[in-house]
Formats: sequence, structure tokens, C-alpha cells
Amino acid sequence: MTSLPFKSRFSPSPTGLMHFGNLRTALFNVLLAKAHTAHSPQPGVFLLRIEDTDMARSEQEFTEKLMHDLRWLGLTWQEGPAASGTQGPYYQSQRHEVYEQYYQKLLDEKKAYWCYCSEVELAIARKSQLAAGMPPRYSGTCRHLTEAEREAKIAKGLKPALRFLIPDNETIEFDDFIQGPKHFAANDIGDFIIKKADGSASFMFCNAVDDSLMQVSHVMRGEDHLTNTPRQLLILNALKLPAPLYGHMPLILGFDGKPLSKRNGSQSIESLREQGYFPIAINNYLSRLGHHFEHEKLLSLNELGDHFSAKNIGRSPARFDLAQLNHWQKEAIMKSSDGEFWEWVSPLVANVVGDKKDLFVNTFKPNCILPSDVKDWATQILTDSPVWDEEALSHLTQANKELLDHLSQAIESEGDDYQAIVKRLSEALNIKGKALFLPLRSAVTGRCYGPELVKIFPLMGKDALLKRVAIAKQQIKG
Repeated sequence: MTSLPFKSRFSPSPTGLMHFGNLRTALFNVLLAKAHTAHSPQPGVFLLRIEDTDMARSEQEFTEKLMHDLRWLGLTWQEGPAASGTQGPYYQSQRHEVYEQYYQKLLDEKKAYWCYCSEVELAIARKSQLAAGMPPRYSGTCRHLTEAEREAKIAKGLKPALRFLIPDNETIEFDDFIQGPKHFAANDIGDFIIKKADGSASFMFCNAVDDSLMQVSHVMRGEDHLTNTPRQLLILNALKLPAPLYGHMPLILGFDGKPLSKRNGSQSIESLREQGYFPIAINNYLSRLGHHFEHEKLLSLNELGDHFSAKNIGRSPARFDLAQLNHWQKEAIMKSSDGEFWEWVSPLVANVVGDKKDLFVNTFKPNCILPSDVKDWATQILTDSPVWDEEALSHLTQANKELLDHLSQAIESEGDDYQAIVKRLSEALNIKGKALFLPLRSAVTGRCYGPELVKIFPLMGKDALLKRVAIAKQQIKG
């Protein structure tokens, strides 16, 4: 397919919200097309196709949400639903007539046959094969049914599925553009279903046919699809349709080393958006999850594409790490303008910040990951309802009320001038370092960590500082 345009694709099933695993597949395919655009006179194309043949589980709501997620992340498609393209429709549920033509071709050429085996019969056969130490595959029961036998089964009301007839003693070989040369023995595969008994197309069949008809040049997907590739190559070869190149990425594991799921770190993109993660942070994290970049700085989507290469995709599974996602979120926050930062957090804090917006942004921008963090700090610092954690209370108790009395006096004298207050306390109590700063921070913020006190003091102001010290005194038992 070298004479055709460079085209990657993402073909999700709209049966739920989009999570990290399928998002990374979409992102890598976008970057693959962008990389081609960056290094070739001919632009790469990213195609979106909706795999909604499972009518019982597919929902339009999820289709709309996954497209919204992709657009929010900047992963726009040049061909597909609500975009240009002449090879649609791009919903597989609308391509029934297309598939029927190719089913009939396979039947006419005796490369497929009707199978009347029930689910119970197939389950029993599978169990027997496993018990005998054999790989489970269809035994070919219906391969050689006579016309009379087929008519008898139809008369009983049995609804058949259509199976692809695997050629005997054939080896399927292809060059995986991520993992290298692969080969499979056709005899190990077994005749597989290409049309279900309910009339819907199987994933194996419709994806192979659509990739070819839509002139997809590169199919990059998870390695859980690796064993599908020889089957799809057999289908395309039988139909005399051109095949794309295939590349298979290692899967993402959770923090516990098991396949990524909701239990070990996976979150929906909708959830990440609602929490306040930036698209650029998600893109920078996921683009490095299993792919090596020389640049460790925050990159735009186009810059990520410039430096992306399938050759840099690792062979080992990548492990999801929330700390790394949060690292890129911090990088995105620091790269944002003060105006963008305020727009990001203002819905949660504007009512308590008042006219100190600039001071507030300067104080908390380097000290948060999500808007909820900023809200917690705003409540802690700018309201009369602070909560002291146990460690802060411990430091307050050790310091005793003498330090707080001196702190009140210093604030009365110096206002919110942090440096002047620290100097007075150090001289009056003959203490410095942690012995001074930990109880001071604990008294004012209720925490032993957080934004710089030199910024917090003017943000709070003299009156609020005095009130806070008075409340802190009440926290000391005895």
C-alpha cells in the first residue's frame, strides 16, 4: 500500500467511557500521522471509525462522549464522523451492505461456510480440547455439511453463523512495524466466525475489510490484537484486498503489575477532565507511556508528533504511574499564564479570594495539581474555618503559647511583613531553623507543608493573621 496516502486509524467500540488504554492507542495513532506529516511532503491522515456492530452494547451516548474526549485532547481526525472523507460511512453499523457483498464472495468461492453449532456444543468441545491439553479451536463440524443436512438444521429453526474456512498447511507471515517479523501456522487457528448468528459482522471481519477499503496504511494497536492479525490477513488475501501494515504495542499495566483496570489506576478521560487535568498534561504523560522521547520538557501535540517514532515504542509493558501524570500536570500548570490559571480555579475559590486575585495566583500556582487542591488551601488560609492536622498540632504543642504570644506581638508591630516578623521572633526567643519555622507554619496554615510563608502572610493580611494566631492558641491543649 506504499502508493496510497499514509493513514493511521482509531476504531473504538462505544460500549463505555474512554480510558487510558484506548486513549493511548488513539494518541499514538495521531502522533504516527503527525510524525509522517513532519518528515514527508505528503501529510499523514488520522481516521476515526466507530466500531458499533455490537448493537446490544453500543450506545450513541458513548460515541458522542468519546468524540468529545478526543476533541478536548486535540486529537482531531481528518477523516471520519463529522469530518471529510469519501470512504464512509464511518459507523460500522451502517456498513451492512458492504459486508454482505464480501460475505457472498467468500461463499461463492467456498472460502466460508455456514455453521449451525450451538453455544453449548462449542463450549463442550472447547472444554474437551483443554482437558486433552490441546489449544481450543473449532473442529470443523459444519465444514462439510451436505445441502440436505443444512436444510434439516434450518427446518429446526437453527440460525447459523458464517465461518471463514482456514486454508490447510499455510504459514501467515508479516513484518510487525513495532515488534518485527511474525509468523503463524494456519493449522493452529481454526475456522473462525466472520458473521454472527444475529446477522452482525464480527470484529475480525469488518475491521479487516474496512481498513482495506478505507485505505488505512498503518494499523497500530495493542498486542492483545496480535493473534487477530493472521486471521485478518487471511480474510484480505481471500478477498484479494490490499492489507495495511500492522504494529502491536505492549499493553499498559496498573501500579500492581496487572492489566490496567479501574481497580489499579485506570480512570476515564471524562473523570480526568472533571478533576481538572490539562489536555497537554495527559498527552505528555501518555505519549511517554511506552515510548521514549529525548526531550523531557512539556511538548505541544505537534512537537510530540515531530519526535514520535514507532521505532521508539518499547517491547515491555508500560506501568501506569499517577505520580508521573501529576508531574506533567504540574509542568502544564507552570506553563499556563496567570490568567489561564485563574480561569481554571476561580469557579471554586473566587468567593473567598476577593480582590487579592494576583497575590492568590502567585502563591498557589506552584503548589497545586488540581483545582480541588487550591480550594482546600483557599479554605484553609482565607476563611475562619481552618483545620489543623495532627503533625501541625504536635508542633504547636511543643512550641507552647509563648511563641504564639510573641507572634501576635510581632504581627501587631510589623503587620504582614513576613521577614520582619521572623526576625523579631528569632531575636525574642533565640531560635531559628525548623524550631522556628515549623511551629510558625503550623500556627498560620494548620499544616507543616505548603506555599511559601513569605507569600501567605501578605495574602492573609494583618487582621486575618491575628485572628488565625488566636484560633491556634485554642488548639493547644492545657
